[in-house]
Amino acid sequence: MLPENISPGRRLTVFHLVQPVEGGVARVVTDLVRAQIAEGIRTVVACPPGAGLTWALAGSGAHVRPWPAGRAPGPGLAAETAAAARLIRACRPDVVHAHSSKAGLAARLAVRGRVPTVFQPHAWSFEAVGGGTARLALAWERYAARWAERVLCVSEAERRAGEVAGIAARWAVIRNGVDLGEFSADAGSGAEPGSAAGPLAAGTGPVVVCVGRLCRQKGQDVLLRAWPEILRAVPGARLVLVGDGPDREALARTAPPGVLFAGAVDGPRDWLRAADLVVLPSRWEGMALAPLEAMACGRPVVLTDVNGARESLPPGHDRHGLVPPDDPRALARAVGKLLADAPLREALGREAGAHARANFDVRHTATAVSELYRRLLGLPQSTTRERISR
Repeated sequence: MLPENISPGRRLTVFHLVQPVEGGVARVVTDLVRAQIAEGIRTVVACPPGAGLTWALAGSGAHVRPWPAGRAPGPGLAAETAAAARLIRACRPDVVHAHSSKAGLAARLAVRGRVPTVFQPHAWSFEAVGGGTARLALAWERYAARWAERVLCVSEAERRAGEVAGIAARWAVIRNGVDLGEFSADAGSGAEPGSAAGPLAAGTGPVVVCVGRLCRQKGQDVLLRAWPEILRAVPGARLVLVGDGPDREALARTAPPGVLFAGAVDGPRDWLRAADLVVLPSRWEGMALAPLEAMACGRPVVLTDVNGARESLPPGHDRHGLVPPDDPRALARAVGKLLADAPLREALGREAGAHARANFDVRHTATAVSELYRRLLGLPQSTTRERISR
């Protein structure tokens, strides 16, 4: 049911329900919310308190509301859903935008189509688990699609995966974008003096950087298994894992000597600029943000062939930078070849930078999302895209 009597003079109100609140999802939501506020949209964000997203939005102009919710479904789901329903009623939004599977579960149960709802999976939950849990997650997504005006995917591959899985949704695809002012190659190669990448100053070999939450999804364990073979091909190469997460201790125990665990950082820009090559060996994604940020910094990337990876890469780069998931030998060959060929890396990095600037500007992503809201509500389209193009 669409809101009635939305007058041209009234500000559009969007309610974002978010969990998880760190990593790529938090960065996507932060960029989107800031752009919506600049556009004049009244933006309310409900998320677990005291988390990275709350801090990132401080001073942004967003109305941030605490929504205590765990990352995974559990016994607290009924209370979490009731809390989400109370927050939504108090906000009286024109649109509810739920981010990732947990928030998508709670929001759609709370609203059940009474307010136009956009669900953005940020990678499908049924790809993240196996067995009976995957079957339950898929059954839920098939059933709950009726309560979303749009299921918003960040890549065509993510949409196709949902369609092939039998989800009968009203689809929209808007690819992720990055802040091209923050992530650029202007700083040149290597880390800036005094940056977080300072620990690399003592070495001379090429640097591989992997940015992501330390968890099974991101596949750092596969990269660590590949690393000894990479070192045999390129002695002196250095590996940095940037991020934190539940698998940190296990990864540290199995890591070959010399691997640097950089921990959580406010932003990965300095580490990406310090890299000669950026690797993300994910097991599943929607469209990962870290490779887009790396390419915007003019760095070549090696990715696993999961949802969104092919759509991220410049034409022809799949020959050098795309490998099967969960295949350490293929990953080692691709990384070793690029580390041993500096001219090829530099050429790929230049092409990657131009590709990111042409295709992954977060301002265009945010404008497309706002225009999606307006289409759902039957409102006139914004002129923001015209302002960006000038």
